[in-house]
Amino acid sequence: MSTANSQLTAKTRNIAGTQIITSVVVAGLFLLLSPWDAVSAFYGGFASVLTALWLGRGVKRAEEAVLRDPKRSLQILYFGAVQRFLFVAGLLALGLAVLKLAPVALCVGFAVAQVSFVMGARAW
Repeated sequence: MSTANSQLTAKTRNIAGTQIITSVVVAGLFLLLSPWDAVSAFYGGFASVLTALWLGRGVKRAEEAVLRDPKRSLQILYFGAVQRFLFVAGLLALGLAVLKLAPVALCVGFAVAQVSFVMGARAW
């Protein structure tokens, strides 16, 4: 494993950890309203954590491919972005339509976790 690859893995885990902590805090705040709102908020945060981990995996794959074929590396990144978008849409639809989670709490949990992702990535 290259130094850059190990740094990417460590940074991805750090950001995911920050997102999990943020999601737990937001869920704790929603627990003041109801347990169902807390579950909904945590589910939204969890969806964000999964996409961050998926992004880290895709970047790692693209980094490995760039030496062999730079075009393939870009394809991996673009295809990964489409996959993550569809994955998030599916998870949020599942949470709202099938599990009947609280919409506001789910969206707030997802949004706050995404903000913590952006803040963590900017510190990179």
